[in-house]
Amino acid sequence: MSRVGGSSLLLPAGGAADEDLAILNINQPLELQKYPKGSAKPSVSRTLADLLMRVEDANNSGDNTPVVNNHHRVLDITYACSSLPASYPFVLSFENLTYSVKIPQKLTLPFCGKSSADNSQEKILLNGISGEAREGEIMAVLGASGSGKSTLIDALADRISKESLRGSVTLNGEILESRLLKVISAYVMQDDLLFPMLTVEETLMFSAEFRLPRSLSKKKKKGRVQALIDQLGLRNAAKTVIGDEGHRGVSGGERRRVSIGIDIIHDPILLFLDEPTSGLDSTSAFMVVKVLQRIALSGSIVIMSIHQPSYRILNLLDRLIFLSHGNTVFGGSPSNLPEFFSEFGNPIPENENRTEFALDLIRELEETPDGTKNLVDFNRSWQSRNNPKRNHHRNKSDKASTKTLSLKDAISASVSRGKLVSGATTTDSNLTSSFPTFANPFWIEMIVIAKRSIKNSKRMPELFGIRLGAVVVTGFILATMFWHLDNSPKGVQERLGFFAFAMSTTFYTCAEAIPVFLQERYIFMRETAYNAYRRSSYVLAQSIISFPALILLSLSFAAITFSAVGLAGGFSGFVFFFFIILASFWAGSSFVTFLSGVVSHVMLGFTVVVAILAYFLLFSGFFISRDRIPLYWIWFHYISLVKYPYEGILQNEFADPNKCFVRGVQLFDNTPLGNFPMSMKLNLLKSMSGVLGFNVTSSTCVTTGSDILTQQGITDISKWNCLWILVAWGFFFRILFYFTLLLGSKNRRR
Repeated sequence: MSRVGGSSLLLPAGGAADEDLAILNINQPLELQKYPKGSAKPSVSRTLADLLMRVEDANNSGDNTPVVNNHHRVLDITYACSSLPASYPFVLSFENLTYSVKIPQKLTLPFCGKSSADNSQEKILLNGISGEAREGEIMAVLGASGSGKSTLIDALADRISKESLRGSVTLNGEILESRLLKVISAYVMQDDLLFPMLTVEETLMFSAEFRLPRSLSKKKKKGRVQALIDQLGLRNAAKTVIGDEGHRGVSGGERRRVSIGIDIIHDPILLFLDEPTSGLDSTSAFMVVKVLQRIALSGSIVIMSIHQPSYRILNLLDRLIFLSHGNTVFGGSPSNLPEFFSEFGNPIPENENRTEFALDLIRELEETPDGTKNLVDFNRSWQSRNNPKRNHHRNKSDKASTKTLSLKDAISASVSRGKLVSGATTTDSNLTSSFPTFANPFWIEMIVIAKRSIKNSKRMPELFGIRLGAVVVTGFILATMFWHLDNSPKGVQERLGFFAFAMSTTFYTCAEAIPVFLQERYIFMRETAYNAYRRSSYVLAQSIISFPALILLSLSFAAITFSAVGLAGGFSGFVFFFFIILASFWAGSSFVTFLSGVVSHVMLGFTVVVAILAYFLLFSGFFISRDRIPLYWIWFHYISLVKYPYEGILQNEFADPNKCFVRGVQLFDNTPLGNFPMSMKLNLLKSMSGVLGFNVTSSTCVTTGSDILTQQGITDISKWNCLWILVAWGFFFRILFYFTLLLGSKNRRR
């Protein structure tokens, strides 16, 4: 037994002799040594679940040794072929895949001499693509930008709607239902969509909690994560945060391997990757593809698009498909490339990268008048001449030659070997119903989502700190500006201004919720596309975990302003004031969260939110009372979120019928008569008393709180009803947010 670097993986290949061992270096560049001549490659490869289970058992055997051992770990993984059933590999076949889209053209005017009847044309992205990928192999799709690589990967991964895609995709001869495909497959996007403040280990652990069933203990999930870290060669970076532009984290190659790891934690049968080596240096790209080779050898079908593989990467690929403008110009083993291009009349020079030569030749042909038509036609004839199985009877001959089981039996055998760890049971006659749509119940999903969000928030306390600071500073400014307002007519006007500004500011401070979801948007789409968790779980979890922060913000604002401004109501008045502020924060954050699900750009989102909140304030009843709002705008008054906290807080302040706000000579305040001498004001009151028929003195109460509410047009809804309506608005926008996610995150092409 030998070690390489600080850690190694020892793989006995079916026998006990030293020459039959393949050594995998974990901490150094990941590379499986070739099997020595004369030793056969094992016909049956352990599944990833088997390997992970053996690692866990080794870690937990006999003592309480921690799962993680950063020094010299040797994973003794034997190919005990005698204990396994015969291998029946999965075969993914696709026939005549055709996909086109309509491209709108510039509208031309009739008087310009051109017809504008048909302002769109059809562009073919896939044109009759056929091929197959097998378990234990990597199939790579190559071509220049715009050749259709990503489109083909999307077609195979069921990311194109059935109405738009023509042709068939089958697994072991059976058409895959979308629900089953999401369970047994994974899709790794080109961009590394990860939470920057989580470590590598935490990222994989959260993925394990989403994708692995509740029946697996926490200890077993940790064991799987630790083994996967070793398999991905991420041991040295396990405790490092992912990082972003403002936080130093893991390298690009490590990020890419983490992105792959979170999608293979449940050991999928099908793994699709869109440009997994994009943006990486040659060594990092080679390490990534080496990881993919080990995933394929563990019993998966790996299909990826790649732009221009190096010589080392080419040696790891089993099947190639070259595309040019949606057409297949070559399909087969990399070893067939020299023969193919030699017969075409363009032999590949010695010591030249075969894929680079092929891509350069294809690019040159694309610039000619006939394009790659001759190469496409030659490939079709070459395939029929050199691959007789790929004819009309290919399915029958393939099944006979490879002993491919039916899809149900193949998955049953795979599950029995521990391939899938999603809690599937294949005892049901209906294959699709044998697999749960989601690995965990919704309440488990909510807990995991909440834990992840809380951990992210703790790692970036400045986000909440800035919002809390804005609320505290706003409250302090209002408290000092409106310090101890009196009950004079001027005090009434100042109270109205305080309430209007306070309520509108409450909603404006909720705008920070826009970038929160927009940052998570594509992570959410990636995770829900293959049923990591329910959309409803995400909405509920986000709503619940946001509430404690809203309580703290509301309490801070209410405590700073209530006594300082001199608001009425005592303790009960303060409680309602706190509740109405909390309800405003709840409704405002829900509204902004809903908009973030509709608007996909941060700046556009802020623009829309600010504009709509300004309209809410305009129609709230502060600038113009409800009775004076034109009938054709009255509907906006009732959907204004500012209306209900504004009216509720006014009723809380002015509801006391025994409290007077205008007495005697105060009638003349805020009028040109207000500057007259007191004696003259008293004489005016006497004259008015004679006209009115009752005595009006300087102490007579002229206007009570009820009169102010009537003047403001606040007579139709009680203050508690205003509170409940505001809470209901919050729930309504959360429900709209859910439907936005449900309808807007299908992640499928049309």
